[in-house]
Amino acid sequence: MSLGRLGLAAALAVIVAFCTAPFAWQAITSLKPEAELMRLPPVLPTVPTIEHYREVFEGRPFLRILLNSLGVAGLTTILCLFIGSFAAYALAKLRFRGKGLLLTAVLSVSMFPAIATVSPLYLLIRALGLRDTWAALVATYTTFALPLTIYVLTNFFREIPDELRESAQVDGCTPLGAFIRVILPLATPGMFTTAILVFIFAWNEFLFALTFTATEASRTVPVGIALFTGIHTVPWGEIAAASVVVTIPLVVLVLVFQRRIVAGLTAGAVKG
Repeated sequence: MSLGRLGLAAALAVIVAFCTAPFAWQAITSLKPEAELMRLPPVLPTVPTIEHYREVFEGRPFLRILLNSLGVAGLTTILCLFIGSFAAYALAKLRFRGKGLLLTAVLSVSMFPAIATVSPLYLLIRALGLRDTWAALVATYTTFALPLTIYVLTNFFREIPDELRESAQVDGCTPLGAFIRVILPLATPGMFTTAILVFIFAWNEFLFALTFTATEASRTVPVGIALFTGIHTVPWGEIAAASVVVTIPLVVLVLVFQRRIVAGLTAGAVKG
C-alpha cells in the first residue's frame, strides 16, 4: 500500500472512530451494572447486564412512545412524498414564469431556525385544539421537511427524459396518468431516498415534540428519553439503553441504503 493510501486509510479510520465513539460509549454504558456506571475504570463492564433494557420497557411507557415516533415519522414521510412529488414534478418538467423564484422560496422555509417559529406555531396549534396530538407534529414536520423533499425529487425528475412523458401522452395518457404510470416508477430511487431522509428527520426531531406534546399519548422518543431524568437522580443506564434501542434501526437503515441516500443528495449535481 502506498504512503498516500495509507494516510487516507488512517484519516478515514480516525473519522469513523470519532463519529461512532458516542454510540459505542452509550452501548457500553447500557450494559454496565448500576455500581459501575459512575466509575472509571473499568471502561468495559465486568459483568454485562441487560437490566437497564428491562427497566426501560417494563418500568416506563417506552413502547408507547416508540409507536408514537413510528406513527408520526411514517405519516410525515407519506405526506411529504405525496405533496412533494407533485410539486417537484411541476418544478422540473412544466414551463411557467417564476419557477426558479418559487423553488428558492420553498427552500427558504428550511432556513428559518426552529426556535424562531416554535412560539407562534404553539399558539396556532393550541387555538386549533391540536396540542398533544399526532396531527400537530405531523403538520409541523411536513412543513419543515417539504423543502428537502421537493429539492431532492426535483433533481431526480429533471434526469428523466421528457420524451418518455410525451410518448405516454401520445399513446393516450393524460398528463396525470403519464406522471403516475411513467414518471413515478422511474423516480422510485429518488422517492426511496427522500423517504429515508424525511423519516430520519421526523424520528429525531426534539424541539417541536417537546413543545407540542404533554403526555404519552403523543410524546415521541427524543422527548421521552429526555424526561427519564428525575428530580434527584439521573438514570444513566436507562438513558443509554433507550438511546441504543432507538439508534440501531436508523444506523441499520442508513448502512443498508447509504448508496441510495448519496445518489439522492447528489442527483443532478453532475451533468453527463
